[in-house]
Formats: sequence, C-alpha cells, structure tokens
Amino acid sequence: MNIMFPRPHALAGGFLLTLICLSGYAQDDKDRVAQAIDAKAEHYGEIAQRIWDFAEVGYLENESSALLQRQLADAGFEISAGVAGIPTAFVASWHNGDGPVIGILAEYDALPGINQDRNPLRMLVDDKAAAHACGHHLFGTGSVAAAIATREWMLSNGTEGEIRLYGTPAEEGGAGKVYMVREGLFDDVDVVLHWHAGDANTADATSSLANKSAKFRFSGVSAHAAGAPERGRSALDGVEAMNHMVNLMREHVPMETRIHYVITSGGSAPNVVPDFAEVYYYVRHPDPAQVTQIFDRVVQTAEGAAHGTDTEMSFEVIHGLYNILPNVSLQEAIHANLTRVGGVEYDAEEIEFANILRESLPASAPPIESAARIQPMLVDEEARGGSTDVADVSWAVATGGMRSATWVPGTASHSWQAVAAGGMSIGNKGMIVAAKTLAMTAMDLFTHPELVEAAQAEHAERLPDNWRYEPLVGDRAPPLDYRLPAN
Repeated sequence: MNIMFPRPHALAGGFLLTLICLSGYAQDDKDRVAQAIDAKAEHYGEIAQRIWDFAEVGYLENESSALLQRQLADAGFEISAGVAGIPTAFVASWHNGDGPVIGILAEYDALPGINQDRNPLRMLVDDKAAAHACGHHLFGTGSVAAAIATREWMLSNGTEGEIRLYGTPAEEGGAGKVYMVREGLFDDVDVVLHWHAGDANTADATSSLANKSAKFRFSGVSAHAAGAPERGRSALDGVEAMNHMVNLMREHVPMETRIHYVITSGGSAPNVVPDFAEVYYYVRHPDPAQVTQIFDRVVQTAEGAAHGTDTEMSFEVIHGLYNILPNVSLQEAIHANLTRVGGVEYDAEEIEFANILRESLPASAPPIESAARIQPMLVDEEARGGSTDVADVSWAVATGGMRSATWVPGTASHSWQAVAAGGMSIGNKGMIVAAKTLAMTAMDLFTHPELVEAAQAEHAERLPDNWRYEPLVGDRAPPLDYRLPAN
C-alpha cells in the first residue's frame, strides 16, 4: 500500500489569517502573553540548561522528565506519568469547560556519542558520553513555557477548552511518540503544535523521511584466532558480510533512499574469534511503504550473511516512523505569529561567541544577523532532511510546527556547534521565540474555531481513503533499553 500523502484540492489561505489578525481580541492579549513569558525567561533558561547538563539519552531521561513535570504541576496542570508503558513519558493537562483540545509536544532526550562544552571552540567535557546536539533540552522547556503561558491566559480570560502538554521521550531513534499514538493518547485532540531547535526562524509546510531501524545480532563460536581458527565462526564476519551486501544493494534502491549503519559490537581482542557482533541500521525513504520493502531486503542480506559465515542471526526492530503530513493552514497561522514575535537579537557577548564559532562552519554559512530574521514560509511537499516521530502524530491529528534560531546560523544539527550554542544564551533566546509563537498560535486556535476546522479539513483531505494507522514498529513494546550497550 502506497501511503504518500496527496495534495489537497483546496487549502485555507490568507483569508482566514486576515480574519484572525483583524479580530479585536487579541493583539493586546498576545502582547501580555509575550511579556509573561519574557518575565520568566531567566527561569526557563535555567531549566533548559539543567537538562543540557543532564544529557540523558532516550527512555533514560528520568531527571529531565521529572523536572518538566514539576514545572507543569506547580503551574496547575494534572499529570499522568509513565503513559504508554514508558516511564519517562507523560501527559500534563489543564481544562476549563468545553472547547477545543490543543496539544503541544515536548522532547528532552540527548544524543549519545557526542560531547562538547559551552564554548565556541571544540572542547570536550570529561566523562560525558552524550549531549544535546539536537536541542531537545530547549524543545522540552520551551513547549512547557508555551503551555503554562496559554493556561494562564485561558484562566484570566475564562477561555474554554483544554491545553495539553505531551512529554515525549526518545525521539532520537526510540520513537516514543509512536507508542503514544498507538496507545490512543491523541485520539481526542483537535490540533497539535510543536517546534524544534534550528539555525533559522522558519514555519515551513514540509515533510520528512519515513524511517525504520533495527539491531542485527550475529552469534558465532569463539576460538583462538591463530591457534585454532578452524574451530571459530566469527560473528563479526557475519556483520561485515551483511554490510558489504547492503552497500552493493545501494545501487538498486530508489534514489531517495538513505541507509546508515554503525557496528555497535565487534569483538574485544584480535586474537579471539568474536562469538557476538551487532550492527545497528536505519532505512529511510519518503514513502513508509517503500521503507518497509527496502527494510525487508536488508533483513534478507542479514540472513544471507549468516548462512555464508555459518553464524546465527536475529534482529530487533527498534523504531519505525512515517513521513510528516504537512498542514498549510496551521503553518500559515504559526508563520504569522512567528513574524509577530520576531527572531533572535544577539548582544555583544553573543556576537563574539558566534563569530568565534562561525570560523568552524562552512564559508557559505549565513551571516549571524540572519538569526534576527524570519524566513519566508516555504511550501514544499517533497520529503526533506531527516526523520522524526512527530510524523506519526501528524497522521493522527492536524499538526503544525516551526523552528527558531537556537544555534548560530549555518550550524548543522547533531554537531558540536549545536551543543555549544544550545548551552548558552543564544539557545535560550531562540527557545523563548518558540514559546511565544506556540502560545500565540494556541490562543488563535482557542478563539477561532474556523482555524481549527480548516486545519482538520485539510488533514482529512490529505489522508488516503479508508486510512487506518498501522505503526511501522508493529506490536512490539517500547524498546526501553535501546541505548544500553550491546551484550
């Protein structure tokens, strides 16, 4: 079944936004909400930087999750912790009568295998095995700030509805949101908002790559590599044979395909034939159906490698994600509010930091002043870049998002430069831009039912006929140990 999204025949356009912008409520209300977030900016910056220090990887974000839950509980939210069978996942809600249910996503997992101090020059932190190279410490905290500000505005105005913050762990390869979607936690939500760290301020209507991953484990027979090699069956040979066949396969897959792997365990000593080896694979493509087909071919290479090396192979699916289903109606509303908020203005100290860090970036990197600009909204329905479990949420409910300039312009995600800027005031300022934008967009959704209706209508039109959600992870339980070392 091909489940690439269709393009709707009719999309909500500037007319809806004109109605919203001309409506008498709100401009003063939005100013007050922005001021309320600014008044707490230092506090939220401290929270984000504590999570930066924790740098907890997927499904192990115990301190990070608990810290965010405390902020929400103290602000009057009701917390449901450990949802969907995930100890670090939670849902925080506050409701006031009947009205729309607006969800905001929060992430907080770090990436393993990268390390950097709060410094514009390459500098490691001793004994630190992970870092926030994708800015999820800012993502989680900024979303919490937006939810709290929205709740305060609803309370002061008597606005009816529910604001709901989803604490979603393990975005980096663990697919936490997929299990939350599968559990039905988004079934009663009208619209979902999210954001992400970035090197520019954007609210584009774009998609992403679907993705499926697995750990392939080979078992052999250990022996002395010189004294009795004929008795050994190398599990590492199985991994290397598989990798070679997958690399040959690259010529014979659709050009949009991306396949990556790392050997997570390959033995301990050259003179011991390894009886265990493991390789961790990602398979990506714009179409989830293509991902499934290509992944099955990768499994066949693993089976062939095991036969050829006289080893045994098993594999564990770790995660599987759809492609993002964009929503132009929501993106237009988010872009309008992002434009109202404005970008990130650097002070003298931040300019000095950025200029030093920029020396490590490509010469083509945008000027640092571009962090203050809002980029024109792009509508590009071709899948771009990486993958995210936000995608599965976007197939369940109308979903819109944005990025803000938490990093020095030209910085790539998953880089030490992203860790550095995210660990200081540049990251904090970008987070506050996002918090204001999400809160203002939530205000629009609560006060303009026609915007919710337009977003839902577009979402329904994009879904294929007789659509039924089938997660790419199947019925497996959340892989709570996927970041632990291979046995």
